[in-house]
Amino acid sequence: MRVELRTGTADETRAVGEAFAELLRPRDAVILTGELGAGKTTLVQGIARGLDVTDHVASPTFTLVREYAGRLDVAHVDVYRLERVQDVVDLGLDELGGPDRVLIVEWGDAVEDLLPADRLRVELTSSDDDVRMLRIGAQGRSWAERWGRLEEATQQFRASVDGGSAG
Repeated sequence: MRVELRTGTADETRAVGEAFAELLRPRDAVILTGELGAGKTTLVQGIARGLDVTDHVASPTFTLVREYAGRLDVAHVDVYRLERVQDVVDLGLDELGGPDRVLIVEWGDAVEDLLPADRLRVELTSSDDDVRMLRIGAQGRSWAERWGRLEEATQQFRASVDGGSAG
């Protein structure tokens, strides 16, 4: 299950996050990958807005974890600066993804084996002109059940394929 999306502004990237936030459930894990400046935190801002978080959402690069209260609480984690798997284990990711919380991990590809097998993965790439490509993949039974709704929620951002419209 994969879909490729394209956004032309930071606001559109936030809108993608807001669109699929309504599909998130307690204990969901979302892995974000991409280079520095690709839009990971921007996407999290949209997810948070879609989950009725009213606090300002900032990158957790130096704090490692930021937590936000909303319709579903959000644990926003950045593992970029962690050097060893033991550092990540010590962070207690399994506890951060509490019963009413969504766990979002920036640079999560480095720790995928420590996260729930049932998860959403978003790879972000950007170009100099703010165009971002978001490749969303899902695995696990619960995402298989929600996949069609995710495709519908993000349809307006679907990237074109071979010059034509995707569909």
